[in-house]
Parts: sequence; structure tokens; C-alpha cells
Amino acid sequence: MGKGRGSRRAETHDKELGDAVARAQQGDEAAFSTAYRIVHPSLLGYLRGLVGDDAEDVASDAWLEVARDLGRFRGDGAGFRAWTATIARHRAMDHLRRIRSRPRGTALESELTGLPSPRDTAAEAFETVSTRQALALIAQLPRQQAEAVLLQTVIGLDGPAAARVLGKRPGAVRSATHRGLRRLERYLASLPRGGVTDSDSSSLGDSR
Repeated sequence: MGKGRGSRRAETHDKELGDAVARAQQGDEAAFSTAYRIVHPSLLGYLRGLVGDDAEDVASDAWLEVARDLGRFRGDGAGFRAWTATIARHRAMDHLRRIRSRPRGTALESELTGLPSPRDTAAEAFETVSTRQALALIAQLPRQQAEAVLLQTVIGLDGPAAARVLGKRPGAVRSATHRGLRRLERYLASLPRGGVTDSDSSSLGDSR
């Protein structure tokens, strides 16, 4: 399976993240701050795709749980990203249940989606838009397609890890994501020439 830019970027930090988490589990507060610095921007971007303007509050709840249960975590840097994403997703779903809302409308897809080859034209086009624009486009996808795209392009998880976070089987990852990215390609094609202008010029994997 191909890797998007967010996934490649996350992998470059995995060793540093794994080392920081191990030290944090021994009580090193500075190491926990390092882990937070590495993970939080992408985690916040993921939550913005789920709960919109409430992302900061949900992220705070998630990090409180991460800090509380850190001693129970077992794994490396990539595993920590998946673990924190799982916690954040649970807190986001709790939040949405409380407000009797949904992160996005339309029918739910029955299978997990994943990312196709990095040469896929939709994936390449998607990586050219800014963070805010990308999140707005993802919000138009069916909910589970949107979550899977967020987990892989923002958090940087691979297909199997995203499947575990969502509690879904990974078998239909490639074909379902192909449909989702084709939707995004059509959305991008419908934008005015030059796309939507906003003050955030960062790419999706650099969510702040």
C-alpha cells in the first residue's frame, strides 16, 4: 500500500517519539512534552475533521487520558500514534453523542477505507491543498471514509493501524479509499481556479 505525505512525515519522527514515550513512562516530564509536541498537531487536525471547532476541548480530554494511562501503553512510536488516535476518537464519539450530532452527514460506508498508491492522481491533488481546505473537503465524504482518510493523511497511520483504530476489517481498504479519493478529486476539480484562499498555507500533514 502506498504512503501519503502525512504517513512519510510521521515515520521520520517515530524513533524520536518512541524514545520520548519510553522516557516519559519513567517519569521524565520533558520527554512527555516532546511526545506531545510531535503528536498533538496531527491529532488536533484529525479531531477537527470529527468535531470541528470543539477539537481543542476534545483534544484536552484525550491528553488527560493519555497522561493518566501512559504507564499501560506498550509499543513504539507508530504504536503510540495509533493509541493516542484511538483515545481521541473515543472522546470525539462521546462528545458527538452528548450533543446529539454527527461529524458529517450522508450514508455510512460499511468497510474501512485506506490510501492507494502515492501515484494516484487524486491523492497527489489532495496533498496540494491547505489544511483548512483539505479538512473542509474531507468533511463532505461519508463519515467512515472521512475518518480513514484523516487517520492516514493527518495522523500518518498505515492501513492496518487505521483499521484497528476504527475497529474495522482492513480487507476493503484500497477499493473503498479509491472511491473516497475520487470524490475528493471531483471536489477539487469543482473549486475556482487557484482553489480556496485562506491564511493557512500548510499541507494536511502539517495540521496545527
